[in-house]
Amino acid sequence: MIPESTIAQTVKDLFDNIEFTAEPAGLYDPLRYMISIGGKRLRPRLCLTAYSLYKDSIGEDVLEPAAALEVFHTFTLIHDDIMDKSPMRRGKPTVWTKWNEDTAILSGDVMSIDSYRRLVKAPRAVLDQVLGLFSKTAAQVCEGQQYDMDFENVRQVPMDDYMKMIGLKTAVLLACSAKMGAIIGGASSEEADLLYEYGYQLGLAFQVADDYLDTYGDSAVFGKPIGGDIVNNKKSWLLTHAMEKTSDIYSIYDVMRMPVDTEEQRAAKIAAMREIYDACEIGGDAKAEIVRLNGLALAAASRLDITAEGHTLLRNFADALVGRAK
Repeated sequence: MIPESTIAQTVKDLFDNIEFTAEPAGLYDPLRYMISIGGKRLRPRLCLTAYSLYKDSIGEDVLEPAAALEVFHTFTLIHDDIMDKSPMRRGKPTVWTKWNEDTAILSGDVMSIDSYRRLVKAPRAVLDQVLGLFSKTAAQVCEGQQYDMDFENVRQVPMDDYMKMIGLKTAVLLACSAKMGAIIGGASSEEADLLYEYGYQLGLAFQVADDYLDTYGDSAVFGKPIGGDIVNNKKSWLLTHAMEKTSDIYSIYDVMRMPVDTEEQRAAKIAAMREIYDACEIGGDAKAEIVRLNGLALAAASRLDITAEGHTLLRNFADALVGRAK
């Protein structure tokens, strides 16, 4: 098995030294910019973590596929920021605000293509499996984004529908990352499927944690302004749950209709919705849901026939992923 410290250093080196096509700079500079502003690199890290359960050293066979996962994820962020009109990402201007929307769309497109260029460097023996898994996942992420946009046009979303949406938009890519690492590492199909389930449940927990932090987090740590979901009437886990739990749903509708043309109006709307959330104990419920989903992930991992050190590695990854909001 490969130590956590080795995995962390490998991921750092991988993205410190990643290269994209040089010209035209107007197309490829946004790619370099998005990679340079960092992130936790959760998907390649999970890929290498799953791989490490079956290998004693990190080979070249997994590095480019692991990088492909982060490149694809970054492509989705570029396009998400356009659709959400988000001005900041990880404390930095988003691509569409730093350049323009047309550049962001085209650069995002070429970033998606670049992820496949890296993915095809997976070992020939498992290339069909890896490509099939990744292509299905890529389509599912787009499906999840469409559901997310569809939800903007409905007044209330059932929680089951919300969980389906985040399963597609967020969880499947983490699940794919875990399964891909396992496949390249030589795991059996049964163990690869268990790692997929582990990644999927963690992905759900991660998104609920993200929704929680958007309202209750620290903007300096979160990397973007707090309360964006409230300002944009986004159907987050908190809003979805509050609509099902409150005895006065019309008070939520009243807050959703509040104007946000000035900073003062934005602050007032965020404060009003937080007051409703606090009264309904939505924050505590969100934390309980994060713990529940984390437990489901670890239950799947517990069925893996791996060393005690391997189980510790998976527990540590899970804790690091959602510990910020537990």
